[in-house]
Amino acid sequence: MAKKEILEFFQKKPERFYKVRLFDELGFKRKQCKNCGKFFWTLTDQEICNDSTCRPYEFIGNPPTKKPLDYFETWKLIEKFFVENGHTPLKPYPVVCRWFPLYFTIAGIVDFYRLTDSKLDFEFPANPVILPQICLRFNDLANTGVNSRSYTCFGMVQQSSLFDGKQGYWKDECIELDFRLLTEAFGIKPEEIVFIEDAWLGPSAFGACLEYHVQGLELGNAVFTEFVGNPENFVEMEKKVVDMGGGWERFTWITQGTPTSYDCVFGPVVEKLKKLSGLKEDKSLQNYWKLAGLLSFDEASEPNAIRKLVADKLKISPKELEKKVSKFETIYALADHTRAIVFAISDLGIPSNVGGGYNLRVILRRAFDFVEKLELGVEVEEIASWHIDYLKKMFPYLEDRREEIEKIVRVEKERYRKTKEKSKRIVESLTGKELSEEELIKIYESEGITPESLGVKVPPLFYAKLTQKHEKPVEVEEKFPFDVSTLQPTKILYYQPIYEFHATVLKASGDLVVLDQTAFYPTSGGQAHDTGYIDNIKVKEVIKAGKVILHRIEGSLEEGKRVLCKVDKDRREILKQHHTATHIVNAAARKVLGEHVWQHSAYKDVDKARLDITHYDALSEEEVEKIEAEANKIVRENLPIKVEILPRGEAEQKYSFRIYQGGIVPEKELRIVSIGDIDHEACGGLHCNSTGEVNCISILRTKRVQDGVVRLEYCSGDVAISYLKEVENILGEVAKKLEVPEEKVPEAVEKLFKEWKSKRKELKKRKVRK
Repeated sequence: MAKKEILEFFQKKPERFYKVRLFDELGFKRKQCKNCGKFFWTLTDQEICNDSTCRPYEFIGNPPTKKPLDYFETWKLIEKFFVENGHTPLKPYPVVCRWFPLYFTIAGIVDFYRLTDSKLDFEFPANPVILPQICLRFNDLANTGVNSRSYTCFGMVQQSSLFDGKQGYWKDECIELDFRLLTEAFGIKPEEIVFIEDAWLGPSAFGACLEYHVQGLELGNAVFTEFVGNPENFVEMEKKVVDMGGGWERFTWITQGTPTSYDCVFGPVVEKLKKLSGLKEDKSLQNYWKLAGLLSFDEASEPNAIRKLVADKLKISPKELEKKVSKFETIYALADHTRAIVFAISDLGIPSNVGGGYNLRVILRRAFDFVEKLELGVEVEEIASWHIDYLKKMFPYLEDRREEIEKIVRVEKERYRKTKEKSKRIVESLTGKELSEEELIKIYESEGITPESLGVKVPPLFYAKLTQKHEKPVEVEEKFPFDVSTLQPTKILYYQPIYEFHATVLKASGDLVVLDQTAFYPTSGGQAHDTGYIDNIKVKEVIKAGKVILHRIEGSLEEGKRVLCKVDKDRREILKQHHTATHIVNAAARKVLGEHVWQHSAYKDVDKARLDITHYDALSEEEVEKIEAEANKIVRENLPIKVEILPRGEAEQKYSFRIYQGGIVPEKELRIVSIGDIDHEACGGLHCNSTGEVNCISILRTKRVQDGVVRLEYCSGDVAISYLKEVENILGEVAKKLEVPEEKVPEAVEKLFKEWKSKRKELKKRKVRK
């Protein structure tokens, strides 16, 4: 159901969903805006709401607060207020979301989203809480740098409470706190504050919300999540959620009253960019910035009409207006995009052509184009470094990631330059031409060329549509000939050293069998399944379906039968070694290549294992040798491998979100596998008791399987020893045929190859003469 319908559903009962105690106590009246039709609550007789599309940014040049505050001072004031009012302060979560199926943390409340049995759950480390969450969103690129309030990277003041009637608080207390924050902490007069009614629709949950606006600027949105489902089919939540998201940048802006929010939240970055571009403040534009809130481009808007509306109000032509403001908008967007890249890479995001990396590459390439267009004489990585200099005061970890951020940006820059050079003729043939949105999307996806580099006007929703095409695919559930949800969970035995056991057949259909208990490990977490026998019938495959495990056999069995089961122990031991080796190789690659390395996928079989990691380039021979050496060093150290079962929140707090190397785990309790102090992962696989049991690790080959992803194939234990003996035998045979010592084989092969190339060239010349 659409948000509009949900809003109408709530507004049929404003006393139930919107009216709070504060409104009665102070005399707030409910009105409908004569301009936009929104319902709002106010202490005055005003006829229009305070939304930016209805009211100019009146605080510009005349802020309504006690005193001007910089970005950090603003947060400190907010944090102090909420801590004094019983909130636990939390550190921000990463901007790359590893705990929920989103690429990025798009809102502060996402910090507390979890999946339990594939359903949305909320988990709070304390109650109530306050934290400054850096968020990334890529659906508003058309407005970033334009309307003074839109960003791809922004700070959200996250005020949250879990309310069950006993603990936490609900609507009355939330609105009272936010009203006091504005009036007491910031010194804004009560009559300046307007609450606008709205609705929020999230993943399988929804609720009413009240936005609070001051002089044309929305400062916060208090969402009251209380229903699961939709208005036609819903149930009330046992634990309701207060989700107040405030605009950190906007609070800073309203205290300073600068022409745009971009002028006051990026520290010295914007001023440096303006100076390099030769751009000076134009006082004649102050009235324009007040009206910039009207510039909100979406599917329903007509960009030229909106621009003309603002130009007419200023009594200036749209063309002259654009000439005056375009360079400002470009600088603001550049500052935003580079800050987004700093936070994303610092939290282990990598620009690429897949997944969330696609969004990062889009804004990074825009930034490259902006720098070129403005002729700044400075590189994007330098601008990123300026952000770090400013932000490290509050985000000290950025300093530790400076070198890696700069390196990744340089690699991307060189890659983009090569792309543009390769497509130079295409660029020249298309520059300045009228191209449709579909044509521009096709050109970007096939050639990597941005509209900016073609010198064409970017359609307002171009980047939104582009990035939407790269959302996460929907996983298709495997179908079985019977409903596994009606069966009791299978008792798990495979975490114990059990290779022979008795069980009862609970369900049998064709070649599929479900036992009441099993020691057969199912294909899961990238580890191949066990094989063996059930009553002398071969087990071909073992499948996990929720909490039920199915066995595919070469035959059939009767339901209710008591059976003897035997697991192939030799196969199991190899799989354990290869799974343990995967954790070791991942840790080794992270140490050699950098903290950005993350497991993209993995598979462990008996002949070899593979690990796909996130990395921005192919691996050199030297890097591969270092990873292999580091991995074997870990093996020789014989580090203990510990398994512990922890509540999800406790595991995250203790070991960080790196535990989700294999993806999210939709369970309230996690099985954490730790290799000494070097690696901690939420993993349901089987492992050795110590790294020494892996014996040795040999990397067979590596390749770049897709943009931003590198594959390492390797083997361990007896499999690795057999492989090395085979290589040694092959080397001996080659040396024998070449009649050289084994250590001279590379030199002899190179000489032979050169001779072959020379003969081939000579042969080609002879063919041409004929």
